[in-house]
Formats: sequence, C-alpha cells, structure tokens
Amino acid sequence: MTAASLRTYLELVRFSHTVFALPFAIMATLIALRAQASGGPEVPWPRAAAGILLCMVTARTAAMAFNRLVDRTIDAENPRTAGRHLPRGAVGTGEVLLLVAVSAAAFIGSTLLFLPNWLPLVLSAPVLAWLLGYSFAKRFTMLAHVWLGAALGLAPVAAWIAIRGGVLVDHPTDIFPAAILGLAVMLWVAGFDIIYACQDAQFDAGHGLESIPARLGVPRALDLAKWLHAATVLVLATLPLAVPEFGLMYWVALAAIVALLAWEHALVRPDDLSRVNDAFFTANAVIGLVLLAAIAIDLWY
Repeated sequence: MTAASLRTYLELVRFSHTVFALPFAIMATLIALRAQASGGPEVPWPRAAAGILLCMVTARTAAMAFNRLVDRTIDAENPRTAGRHLPRGAVGTGEVLLLVAVSAAAFIGSTLLFLPNWLPLVLSAPVLAWLLGYSFAKRFTMLAHVWLGAALGLAPVAAWIAIRGGVLVDHPTDIFPAAILGLAVMLWVAGFDIIYACQDAQFDAGHGLESIPARLGVPRALDLAKWLHAATVLVLATLPLAVPEFGLMYWVALAAIVALLAWEHALVRPDDLSRVNDAFFTANAVIGLVLLAAIAIDLWY
C-alpha cells in the first residue's frame, strides 16, 4: 500500500475523528487500573491497553467504512457530501467492503488475543452489530443521533470490561464509573451530531431521511442540543461520587468543558450554519483531551 492510498483510506473513515471517543476509553482504562488496588485480579496492563487501542481503531474503522458504503447513493445526491470518496470514485465499493471485513475481523481477533478476560470476545459481535446498525438508523428513526451517541458511549464501558471483566461477574456495580462516562458521551455526541445534522435538514426532509433537524426544524434542534449538553455536564458532575480520587483538576476541567460547550453553541445559529465545522470538530476534539488530562493528573500525580 502506498502512502497516497493509505491517506485515502484514512480520509475515507475520518480517522482524525477517533479523537472523539478514544480519550474516554483511555479515561476508563486509567480509572479501572487504579481500581485494581481495591480488589480484583491483576491485569497485564500493557497488553490490555494495546488490545483496547486496537479494538477502538478497528471497530471504528469498520463502522465508518460501512457507513460510507451504505450511504454512498445518498451522499452522491447531497451537494455537501458528493465529493466524498465513494461518490466521486476515488475508491471502489469492493475495496471498502474488504476494509469493513478486515477491520471487523481484526476487532474480534483483538478481543481474543490481547484482552485478559472472556467478556470482550463474547460481546464483540453484539457491539459490532450495534456499530454497523447505526448506518441504517436515519432511514427509520430521528433518534439516529442518540444511536450514534450510544455507539461512542460504548468506548469507556468496553474499555472497563476489558480491564475489570473478571470482577464484574460477581460485582456488577463495579462498572458504575464507566457507565457514567458512557452516558455522558452518549448525551454529548447526540448533542453535537444534532448540530452537525442541521446542515442537511432540508436535504433529509426532502429525501425521506430521519433526523431531529429535519423533523423538528433547525431552531428547535439547536435548543435540544443545548439541553443534551447541559445534561452531559450534570452527568459528568456525578462522576466524582463513583471515583472519590478525583480532585481539583477534575473540576477545573469540567468548568473548561462548560466554556467549550457554550462557545460551540455560540458559533451556530439557526440563520447561520457557516461555522458548524468549527463547532463540531474544534470544540469537541478539545473536550475529551481536557478531561483526559485532568483525570490522569488527579489519579496518578
């Protein structure tokens, strides 16, 4: 594979957007490793961390490539997306299908070869089905944004299970920290996906596609996104109840997240969607990294 073709595939699956979910998987991993001190089997963490990283990358690649494959006809009709790789013929459907198959196999294989308990392997097929199933959601439900949020919200939960699966069988409540993180990610992603979908509100409504902006209109959709992001902050504020080790840095990070979310919503107005990409990528990419840095400092320094 040449550097040019590798770049094409990375652009196809928007590899840079891995930054949205990956920090939360790392957060859950750090919290889970810290929790080992209070009980549970010792986990060979370098191998487990490598397995979590491989699972994240391969599962997301499979899901994103599948989404591009399923949506290729819709993308070709939408002026905003007509320049994507499949509609313009930069890659073929066979190539993308192969990428989906290889990535899915690598995801399942990683749970078997790298992760220290049997739960990730057992859950790998249902998780993959949920991730791939999102690609069809906007054809029958306006809650596709929530489906996507839940897909990314699986990242911290799955990372926790990879580390603490041996404890969960006897102590199901052990997963509470990861569940809180997962819920926060679901609400946050659903909110910013609604903002992003406002760009296609007219197209979706005219082509029988479901989305909250298409169904409710852009002004009401943006209001709903604000409420979802307010709920995100409230959920994150409960996390120290499950992880008492969090201190000042966590609350500083949460205040920074409030400011970033406020800035994100200030960038987008019903009559001006020209800065949606700034709101979607810049603000949201920083949020996960800020929280990750704070959690790492509070837990380990």
